[in-house]
Amino acid sequence: MGIWLELGIFGLVFVFAFWQMHDVRKAQEQTRQQRAREKAAQEAMDQAESAKSAADKTDLKS
Repeated sequence: MGIWLELGIFGLVFVFAFWQMHDVRKAQEQTRQQRAREKAAQEAMDQAESAKSAADKTDLKS
């Protein structure tokens, strides 16, 4: 009878660990998506700045 109790506890621990790993993977994916959005926004800002800088330089030459 004691072995069934031990197996039940082991099973619960195993299920809890699986659940935690699932949550970790979801959080990692959300972090990756957030970083990709931030990187895209930063690149867009950099391109806008370089375009503005290039436009300012051509205005000075005129």
